[in-house]
Amino acid sequence: MADLSETAAFPFVCEGGLVLNQSTFVMKPGQALELENFEPDITGGYRRINGYSKYVTAVVPQTSSATEKVLMVASFANKVVAARGTSIYQATPGGSSWTSINSGRTSAGKYEFERFNFDGNDKLIVVDGTNAPTVFNTSFSATNVNAPNASTGESTVLTDPIADSAGMTGSGTITVSSTTGFTDPSSGTQSVLIGTEIFTYTGLTATTFTGVTRAASGTSAVAHTEGAIVADLFPPTVSGAKHVAAFKNHMFYSGMSTTPQEIIFSVPFEETNFSVAVGAGSIKVDDTIVGLKVFRDNLFIFCENRIFKLGGSSQADFAIVPVTRNIGCVNGNTIQEFAGDLIFLGPDGLRTIAGTARIGDVELGTISSNVQSIFNENISSASEFDSIVIPDKTQYRIFFTKSATVDNQTKGIMCSLRNQKFEFAEIRGIKPASTDHFVDNGDVIVLHGGYSDGFIYRQEVGNTFNGTNIAGKYRSPDLTFNDPGIRKHMQRIVINYKPEAAIDADLFLRYDYEDKDAPRPAAYPLDSEDVVAIYGTSVYGTPTYGGSSQPLVRQPVEGSGFAVALRVTDGTGSAPYSLKGFQLEYQLGARR
Repeated sequence: MADLSETAAFPFVCEGGLVLNQSTFVMKPGQALELENFEPDITGGYRRINGYSKYVTAVVPQTSSATEKVLMVASFANKVVAARGTSIYQATPGGSSWTSINSGRTSAGKYEFERFNFDGNDKLIVVDGTNAPTVFNTSFSATNVNAPNASTGESTVLTDPIADSAGMTGSGTITVSSTTGFTDPSSGTQSVLIGTEIFTYTGLTATTFTGVTRAASGTSAVAHTEGAIVADLFPPTVSGAKHVAAFKNHMFYSGMSTTPQEIIFSVPFEETNFSVAVGAGSIKVDDTIVGLKVFRDNLFIFCENRIFKLGGSSQADFAIVPVTRNIGCVNGNTIQEFAGDLIFLGPDGLRTIAGTARIGDVELGTISSNVQSIFNENISSASEFDSIVIPDKTQYRIFFTKSATVDNQTKGIMCSLRNQKFEFAEIRGIKPASTDHFVDNGDVIVLHGGYSDGFIYRQEVGNTFNGTNIAGKYRSPDLTFNDPGIRKHMQRIVINYKPEAAIDADLFLRYDYEDKDAPRPAAYPLDSEDVVAIYGTSVYGTPTYGGSSQPLVRQPVEGSGFAVALRVTDGTGSAPYSLKGFQLEYQLGARR
């Protein structure tokens, strides 16, 4: 029997996530140099993720090609809503057929949507960057948002006051600082609004509206002072909007190709009414808008190079202030509310916008420095981005989609909040074209639309990616046990793990930074046929009642080196399990 009287032990727990910006020499033992399809576990350790499976058994109908992307997936009124090609469909979860609810959507791009309730009725509004926004009620009756009176949304300042008794019956004049941008009335009478009074005009010069009639459309003549705002009666059209958000009982639209820096908002409680006279309007920023997101009491406006927030509650007091004029958002599909913050992809990786204790103050923070190299590799080369939040895991997932990359090679990043710190892992094998998540009676449902096969999938279920085995990889740092100059003769590895069912994985030891001349022992099995049965949950394999829920496996090992690293791999379709920690037992050898 070997003399173990001088055997030393080096225990560590698995925590800290994937770290790629430090030398392995200074990394903490619990951090990981590789962490693929293992997520930082909400209960501690690193957990091999679940898979995904079909949420509706039938493929979403195609328009012209079997490889058309699913441009939208959304849950609404206990149905699944999906867009593909030129149509929008609805189906029952688990069902085997789709019903068309809207068609003729020519050249539609990726959709954005908002669930809202302005009048006691749940509704879903969708935008696709080309066609008119469309509103669905719970019966899936569709109403297009068209603004037949759309104008330019311009405003100017009154330079000559108007008395309440001033007579204007088709021959009046309004003098302003500039009429630039207002609609030329040569094609028909146009209107402006001053305060609550509507004026019509039939002509204009550089600084005047002529042929003016006051108190139009049933409004009353009142006095207007110098400096009063003179506004176009209607904002520009919202047809072709890319972004939509419900805020303070108004519907906000942006991303129209002809007005990429403008936000248009509806009348309160009426998503299809755009009369400035009763509360609608438009606001401009000085950068191209890529996304809108409501957070706490503000509407955040993400642009290519800047970020703004809109406060207030109505047309009378809506006001925009800059959050930053130096940092923008790479893609609006990466914006999510996560862990009490907004998270988004900036040019330098993931960032958060966090409200501080000081009212109205905002601080920006970069959180992804540990895995910045992955973002550097994918930000410029990804053709599309998608993201999703898994609330019960406090986890955010971002996917880097490349059209020429197959599903099992598509990469992403998982960001999890653990003990007030962000931990990261890499995800490989999910290629979404659209995403949604919702909570149904406490059950978190995470959906994605297929990129090229036309199916709707539910994530966080099963042990495979729709039948394809999940390849999980973990690699520890190169461990020197605080002295890289002494050889260590390895004796045992004590593995603390938490199986959820029978598992089948392999443990490898690699010595001296995986030098080609260093020992490379064969794989040691990490499996479990007898697993713990937990009351009230599904049980797989053969249950062992009363057993330990986090067993310790003592595995004799061989080999020696000045540094040692652990690898765990699996790809057999086995159930998830969590790696909680390891203890390495060794004897000291000669100094280098």
